[in-house]
Order: sequence, then C-alpha cells, then structure tokens
Amino acid sequence: MSSRQLKDLHPKLAVIASRFLDELGTAGLDILVTCTYRSCDEQDALYAQGRTAPGKIVTRASAGQSDHNFTLDGVPASKAFDIVPLRHGVPVWNSSAAEWATVGKVWTSFYDIRLGWGGRKGSPFPDMPHFYLKHVGGT
Repeated sequence: MSSRQLKDLHPKLAVIASRFLDELGTAGLDILVTCTYRSCDEQDALYAQGRTAPGKIVTRASAGQSDHNFTLDGVPASKAFDIVPLRHGVPVWNSSAAEWATVGKVWTSFYDIRLGWGGRKGSPFPDMPHFYLKHVGGT
C-alpha cells in the first residue's frame, strides 16, 4: 500500500509540503494526504489502469518514471504527494468544487518555492491531487 506519511517525502519536499498543508488548514480546508511514496509494483498497477486493466487512465508514468517512486540511498524520498480536500470528512474529487479553487489560491503562493501542481491551468495532463518538487538539480 502506498505511503501517506510526509516522512517518506524527499527532505526538500517534506518541508515545503508541511508548510503548504498548514496554509491549506489556515485557509479553512481539511486535507487528506492520499499518497507520498509508492513502490514500483504499485506504480505499474496504476499505469495498467485503462490500458491492460479495467478503469480510467490515472497516470502517464510507469514504474521508475514517477516522482512517487524516488528513493535516496534505498529509502523512500518521494518527490511528489497527492491530496484531496475533505468536506465533512468526505473526499471532494470534483475539480470544480470550491475547495479545489481554494487549493489553487493557496498553491500560487508556493509555486515560486519549488512546488509544482498537476492541477495548474494549462497542465497537459490535469491531475488535481498531484503536487511535486520542481527540479532541484541532481536530487
């Protein structure tokens, strides 16, 4: 099962993600982290969806291509995390919901500190829950 723990994020992303989640809370959102690190087997299973397995295509990355699969010295160090806002404890997956607009507003203040978002306007593969560490050199 994929991790939901911030300790499984890349050290640089863990700091940014923690601040971002705090700001989302300050903006009145209850947020569930749905994924930080995932194994290559889990990534391949997701990649198969809509291709060789039933379901909708949810990723363009196979095992080893996803920022969720990144490790440092064999230890999980995901360069991405996924979230969903909650309304009365229920996940809000509808990207048109007000909660996602608030997520977008809060994210704009983090964009310049290396936090990318798959839900940004003009994204070639819209992925509202997906946030990632923008390029940080060799790590």
